[in-house]
Parts: sequence; C-alpha cells; structure tokens
Amino acid sequence: MYTAIGYAAQSATAPLAPMTFNRRSPRPDDVAIEILYCGVCHSDIHQARNEWGIAVYPLMPGHEIVGKVTEVGANVSKHKVGDLVGVGCMVDSCRHCEACAADLEQYCLEGPTLTYATPDRIDGSNTMGGYSNSIVVSEHFVVRIPEKLDLAAAAPILCAGITTYSPLKHYGVKAGDKVGVLGMGGLGHMGIKFAKAMGAEVTLFTRSASKAEEARRQGADHVIVSTDAEQMKAAAGHFDFLLDTIPVQHDLNPYLETLRFDGVHILVGLIEPIDPAVHAANLVMKRRVLAGSLIGGIAETQEVLDFCAEHDISCDIEMLDIKNINQAYERMIAGDVKYRFVIDMATLKA
Repeated sequence: MYTAIGYAAQSATAPLAPMTFNRRSPRPDDVAIEILYCGVCHSDIHQARNEWGIAVYPLMPGHEIVGKVTEVGANVSKHKVGDLVGVGCMVDSCRHCEACAADLEQYCLEGPTLTYATPDRIDGSNTMGGYSNSIVVSEHFVVRIPEKLDLAAAAPILCAGITTYSPLKHYGVKAGDKVGVLGMGGLGHMGIKFAKAMGAEVTLFTRSASKAEEARRQGADHVIVSTDAEQMKAAAGHFDFLLDTIPVQHDLNPYLETLRFDGVHILVGLIEPIDPAVHAANLVMKRRVLAGSLIGGIAETQEVLDFCAEHDISCDIEMLDIKNINQAYERMIAGDVKYRFVIDMATLKA
C-alpha cells in the first residue's frame, strides 16, 4: 500500500474535506495513475449527500479521471509508464457474464464495480474516486487519451461524453435523421455535438428561449421552447430520436408526441420514477419506443474518445481549484456552470 490524499465526505451532511488514505499497491494487471484532472459530475453530489441511499463513507467522488501512468503490474501490456490515460465510471466487473463478454461491462449481470463507493471485488475495500492525487485500476478499465485531445476537456468525455454517445450509436443515428436533445447541461451540450457530428439535423428542446443562441453555437440547427404550446404542436410527429438528458422528473407525454412513428425517446438523465405517468397511447398508436441507456462499455469509451479526436469535439469546461469543490456543488445545483467543472489536481498539492 501507499499513502494518497484527496477530498472526501465523511457523512451525508459533511462538506468535502481533505483526507489521507491508503491506495493498494498495483496487482499484476493493475495500472497506477497520477491524476492530473478530474471532472465533477452531478452524480458526485447525489452520492456525497446519499440522495440515492447507497453511499458508503468515507466517500471520495470522481469518475472522470485523466492522468499519467506511473507504474504497471507485471502482466500489463496495454499501457506503459508515462502514457496519458483515462478512467471512467467503472473500475471492474465480473468479466465473464453475457454482458461483459459483449463489451457491455456497464450492464454486468453481477453488477460493475464503480470507481467510488463500491466494494473492491478482490479485497472488499471501499473504492475511492478521482478527487485524489492518484488511483490504481485494472488495465482493462483504463483507456488511452488521444494526443489530439486537451487533457482537461477530455475528462468529462469519460462520463458525460460516453453517456450521450452510446445511445446515439446504439440506436443507429445517421446522416439525415432528425434528433431532438432535451436539456442543455453537461450531457445535453455533448449530445448536440455528437448528433451533429453523426450528420443529424439537431434540435434543442429547452424551457428557456435565452438558450437559443448558445444552442446554435454548440451546433444545434433549431431550438424549440418546450413551454410554448404552439411550438410543441408544430413539432408533432417530426423527430426520429429524442435524447432526454433532463435529470429531474418531467412530463414525457408532450415530447413523445413530437416523435414520428417508430421514433425512439431515450432517457439518459432521469433515474427516478416517471411522473406524471406515460400515456400508453403515445407509444402504442405510433409504435414508439421509450428506452434508457447507461454510460458505455470500455471498448465504446475508447471509441468515443477517438471519435472526439477525429471530429474535434470537446466538453465545455470551467477549471476548478479543489479547495472550492463545495461551492462548485452549490453552483452546479443552481445550474451555474457551462457545462462541466474539471478539477486541476495540481491545486490539491497546494
């Protein structure tokens, strides 16, 4: 073992604060990484405050990790010391179930080992995330950061990026398709960029008309103000796909009505009960599909990084001194960030 430092919550009501803890020495298939940057995801807040009821303390968030390899285990072949690499939302899985065999580790039938607040599959210790100066991860769950990508802006691709890329790819979005993106936060602005790069005609649905100019800067072709009944009525039966990044309960029915027959509404932001209820006629009468999607597997995470490098896509970020992490959480809750905080881990040393 070796000593590491980071910021962690000691309880659901405690602010994040500095903490010293032990990281394991690398196992034969492990990669040790000096963390350079770590993105801040809204799920970090949910977990730190135990809003999902599954938190384990001390809890050190962070699953959008970019860093440099400092040591490798004896059996490691994909990475070497000095490589620039990334770690996303998972650090292990059973590796033998049907989902894992299909490179869909996020759907591991035994449950993936998450980057933080999950028992390690070998020693049972609580995984600690990327709000830290270092991490040790099995090489299978470590991806390569393409040289062309800005390291800090690449960090959120490991969560916000793959979360929006994976469903667009899975459901076959292609040139000429009409894609609506619901919400324009950390997920939504990446969804716009990916759909546009795939050749789709992209429309942002937003409650705020003031976001129209910003949406077009991100690549949207059109903007629909969802609170405007006339605009929603005019969009009826228009879209092939809806990428729904809204993280709070909202009425899906008006959006479903904007889908053509065989259209697909994909949930990537909401993990609570749907309220109000979906009217079954909005699905049955047009053979529409209501679907969900969770991040992506490791192979697809590498794919999205390479896609971003090829298409000059990056996440819009605001750099953060880690001592300001608690204030950053409050700003995220208030929607006061465009569109993702990324912690500069050099500030942890200070």
